[in-house]
Amino acid sequence: MRPPWSFPRVPPKVLGCVLFAAMVSPSLNAGVERVDEDALRADAKATFKNKVEPFVKKYCTRCHGGGRAKANISFEVALKDPGRGAAFQHWKKAVANVKLHDMPPKEDTRKIPTEEERVQFAEWIGKLKYLAPRDPGPFVIRRLTPVEYGNTLRDLYGVHPSIADTLPEEVIGEGYLNSISPLQSELFLELANKVVEQVVAPEGEAPTAAQKRLFGAVPAEGADLRKAARKVARSLARDAYRRPPTEGELDVLVDIFDLARENDLNYTASLGLMLKAILVSPQFLFITPTGEVESGEQIVRVDDHRLASRLSYLLWSAPPDAELAALADEGELSKPGTLRAQGERLLRHPRSRALFDSFGALWLRVNDLERKVFDPKLFPQITPSLRQAMMDEPRLFFESIVRENERVIRLVDSDYTFLNETLAKLYELKAPVSGSEMRRVNLENPNRGGILGMSATLAATSFPNRTSPVNRGVWVLEQILGERVPPPPADVPELDEQEEKGVEGLTMRQRTELHTSEPVCANCHKVLDPIGFGLENFDAIGRWRDKNDVGVAIDSAGKLPDGTAFSTPAELKRLLAGREADLARNLTERLMAHALGRQLEGYDEVVIDQLMARIAEDDYRVRTIITEVIASYLFTHRRVE
Repeated sequence: MRPPWSFPRVPPKVLGCVLFAAMVSPSLNAGVERVDEDALRADAKATFKNKVEPFVKKYCTRCHGGGRAKANISFEVALKDPGRGAAFQHWKKAVANVKLHDMPPKEDTRKIPTEEERVQFAEWIGKLKYLAPRDPGPFVIRRLTPVEYGNTLRDLYGVHPSIADTLPEEVIGEGYLNSISPLQSELFLELANKVVEQVVAPEGEAPTAAQKRLFGAVPAEGADLRKAARKVARSLARDAYRRPPTEGELDVLVDIFDLARENDLNYTASLGLMLKAILVSPQFLFITPTGEVESGEQIVRVDDHRLASRLSYLLWSAPPDAELAALADEGELSKPGTLRAQGERLLRHPRSRALFDSFGALWLRVNDLERKVFDPKLFPQITPSLRQAMMDEPRLFFESIVRENERVIRLVDSDYTFLNETLAKLYELKAPVSGSEMRRVNLENPNRGGILGMSATLAATSFPNRTSPVNRGVWVLEQILGERVPPPPADVPELDEQEEKGVEGLTMRQRTELHTSEPVCANCHKVLDPIGFGLENFDAIGRWRDKNDVGVAIDSAGKLPDGTAFSTPAELKRLLAGREADLARNLTERLMAHALGRQLEGYDEVVIDQLMARIAEDDYRVRTIITEVIASYLFTHRRVE
């Protein structure tokens, strides 16, 4: 039986229909890394029954139960099965709101929980994971991103990856799109035509180097062309599908070869059409799980070929190289020692810089900096060359942290960065830096080192014409510490929409603090704003300033949610560095979600707990975090759908 994303058999009818027929979108008890969880599971059940369920029924269900789902949150199903994956995010949202005193609403003072009740409810979220089934989740089928697609064409066929520039960027959150629209089908077919045109020389001309490598020599007269074509198809499909093709898949490709021959195409052109069909096939465009599972188990290992693809596209945004492919063919890659060694090998290679472009830039929210608009009158310094340097700084910094296996605290508090002359001038460095080449530069200013002091992150969290303490506070809490921040109410105006008469002459700090006078805003802004104020010495593009635009001295004093105070960006960084375990866990969770292409929930957190114990033993080093994710139960196993 063929998997649902396989080619259908093609009747020899109309040639042009064959390629479009190939554009069919895919459909979507192994050894668990176990710990002694029975007591923890029993405690979680007891806590839920005795404390959480009564809390929810008393304070929450009047708005979020019995068919009511205010803010799209309902506890109707969650109360019946609290460990269910779909309920997991509802619980997290609820806890975040309860911790901030946003919920329950204060309309009825008789229905306001005590502080002890709030603490008990918030603490239970840490036990929720033990009510989830031991499940690594499904293998998320996803289409190659434009970057991955271009890199794959480069590695397999020698085509410049810029050929994929016409494809839209479509990565959303931790996951990826897993379908193909009619418009995208046409785009992929057009690109396949271009690839074949570059690979296959026109009739009568000498074959290209790629053509000779992919197709071999033209068989001698009288040879069995179908047999020769099947051999070529096996080689082409093995590379393109990133696994050995099935005999059924080869049958389809040979059918296409036959159809081309029936339409009077010569041997080489018929192979070219076969290659074109491969390039528009779901097997090439998508990363998929194993087609068939014969073991009957609900939880299975990811097979070696899919594991090789999962690993190479995570770290290189490219298909498996020869060494990875050979290990997969031999069934050796899934061995823990081999898998870790290959992860280390790929991370040591310069191509691992792709990990920042696919994950790091998204994590730090600087992925759209190249397209971000800035007011040209206020910031004439923003040129294409400066934008490039701004993006290169966190990229090279992240690469150095990984390559040198630095502790995670170096990400937020470092005494060096990467600059060229243009960016060094923006930072007003005393030491001379000349030329356009980015190079490692030691920093004397303690306020500047690490991701909090980089122009890229500071600009990404600002508006086109000014800073945003709120955005920066949210960024620190969510992206750095991994805290959940509830979204703002829909009817609250931005600062720019405040009546000018009421805010005339006020500093950014004073204007921002006006939000705390609004009861619906106060709880969140009391947490967010003080962190954002700590970065106010940096303007909207990351330049240092002691005074604001109207000459008033910057007040960068603030405090963390636990009440710990700071007065400068350097002090804020040191406080964040003191929460190394939180920094490391947040990075681990975000990288795992990215690697799996889905949100983490339920039993995922139990696995993360296990990883963190080993990561802590190695002082929270970044490369260790990456290799532990690669070797984890979640990365190497999947649920059979």
